[in-house]
Amino acid sequence: MRFETLSARGGRTDDYLGAISVPIFQTSTYRAGGEFSYTRCQNPTRKELEHTIAALEEGAYGFAFSSGLAAVSSVFSLLKAGDHVLVSDDLYGGTYRLIREIWSHFGIEFTFADLREPELAEAHIRPETKLIFAETPTNPMMRVIPLARLAMLAAEHGALLAVDNTFLTPYFQKPLTLGADVVLHSGTKFLSGHHDTVCGFAVTSSPELAEKLSLVGRTLGNFASPFDSWLALRGIQTLPVRMEKHASNALAAATFLETHPRVQQVFYPGLPSHPSYKLMQKQTTGAGGVLSFLLKDDGAEKVLHSGMLICCAESLGGTTSLITYPQKQTHASVPKDVRERIGITPRLLRLSVGLEHIEDILEDLGRMLSRK
Repeated sequence: MRFETLSARGGRTDDYLGAISVPIFQTSTYRAGGEFSYTRCQNPTRKELEHTIAALEEGAYGFAFSSGLAAVSSVFSLLKAGDHVLVSDDLYGGTYRLIREIWSHFGIEFTFADLREPELAEAHIRPETKLIFAETPTNPMMRVIPLARLAMLAAEHGALLAVDNTFLTPYFQKPLTLGADVVLHSGTKFLSGHHDTVCGFAVTSSPELAEKLSLVGRTLGNFASPFDSWLALRGIQTLPVRMEKHASNALAAATFLETHPRVQQVFYPGLPSHPSYKLMQKQTTGAGGVLSFLLKDDGAEKVLHSGMLICCAESLGGTTSLITYPQKQTHASVPKDVRERIGITPRLLRLSVGLEHIEDILEDLGRMLSRK
């Protein structure tokens, strides 16, 4: 089946008495002897969601977690003391905090590096490197990482490649088909798409990795709840339509901002001016609904809070347009010197472009940028 059909109809592994919408199996335990025993381990609603996300990513095994960070943490749980991880230096601040405040205390070493040139990044690989962790496009600087080349590098050194695909979803990018071993999502964002649930995903085609991730989820108890699984399934049904609109609105917003006299630079890989535009065209089918932009002056906070339509909030990927101040919100836990080296300065804003009429979005952006 084609992507749109899979999204609309889901994985559907059972008939469930003819129900068109997968029911919410809001139960903690089951009669002994059947497929299910305890919802912490498996649940019919979550099972359908996991089959659906695996199919959309062209993987064999899907796992739905209680949040995007729970999914990331579950992948890190595959490591042991003495292992080394090579990580994108530009990535979500919550992942950075998870690494620095939690996982680095368990004897696992992490090196942050620019992964846009895998041949240069190779200098950071050690014999004990077991995982390369990448976002593309990165959050918030929208850097694009060549996944096929990075996958080859990981394989040459016996390391796994995990890719956070939150910004593009499998509708626009399929990291597993480019050589990644595990693809991750904050399902809270575009996949669910309505600002009403929190969940995360991991997808792989490796039976060995799937067995380990299943054990991690059952043991840590961090799989998604039945109700959140149902909400995510409902959101995925409209994913293709929403992603097309997010992307077309984002391109229009990026084009508007690129010519605005108050904007110094726009970071959106759907713009021909983006340094990785050609790579983006090669490894994806769309640029998504998130962009960042740099002001020429220091009035970012006034811009941030002056929208009538565009709301200041930390999330992204929902129906409503949201604007975020990375240095004080999503990336506040990243040390100042690291933020500045990456480009997260007091003049940088991140915009998640929603599904409102594009003229309303542009009018609000113009109004916000008129505030000084």
